Amino acid sequence: MPKPIRDGAGPRHVAIIMDGNGRWAQRRGRPRLFGHHAGAKRVREIVEACPDLGVGYVTIFAFSTENWKRTQSEVAGLMSLFRRYITKEARSLLGENVRVRFIGDRVRLDKKLVTLMDELEQLTAGCTGVNLTIAINYGGRDEVARATKRLAEDVAAGRLDPASVDEETLPKYLDTCVLPDPDLVIRTSGEARISNFLLWQSAYAEYEFVDTLWPDFSAAEFGSLVSAYGSRERRYGGVKA
Repeated sequence: MPKPIRDGAGPRHVAIIMDGNGRWAQRRGRPRLFGHHAGAKRVREIVEACPDLGVGYVTIFAFSTENWKRTQSEVAGLMSLFRRYITKEARSLLGENVRVRFIGDRVRLDKKLVTLMDELEQLTAGCTGVNLTIAINYGGRDEVARATKRLAEDVAAGRLDPASVDEETLPKYLDTCVLPDPDLVIRTSGEARISNFLLWQSAYAEYEFVDTLWPDFSAAEFGSLVSAYGSRERRYGGVKA
């Protein structure tokens, strides 16, 4: 198990790009969906490690707006996996006091999945432990575009003075409006890119790109990255006095 982090030393919010499921499966001669199922099981271990590490918020990138380009069979399999995960894990998440939220554009998702998402959010709304946010059909640019549209509608309706709009205004319209910005963003599988994930929110986040494929990403490795965060000096554009 990872070592506990002293109060205030670690990141409050960790965002994770869970990459490498397909490659993990292919290296074992199995179909890509086998890797996605293995990756879903890994989520539980990481969420369970958060309280001891002082991580109050964890956001995972489950399905991007670009992932629709994958084969029809893989997309259908992923949607089935999401439905199964929510159904299977709902009571466990509630029992572990985990509050679940979903971000992303729900319009393209099937109605049964959206209903399950809504029900899980309502079921865990009173939980006060780890805040787990799952990004499904999410893209950073898409999120900003949708937020800007809502902001423009409020301006047009006279509910918002355009002269008052500043960098503090737009975040109120983002999917993550009730969440703190991520302090640490982790991407697994050796790829060093952010893939349109939390673009606005991660402006001052620290990044860790690790070679481990997501199904092999352990709580111990997660704990090591969280611990390493505490040794970083974050100046937000300023200089140390």
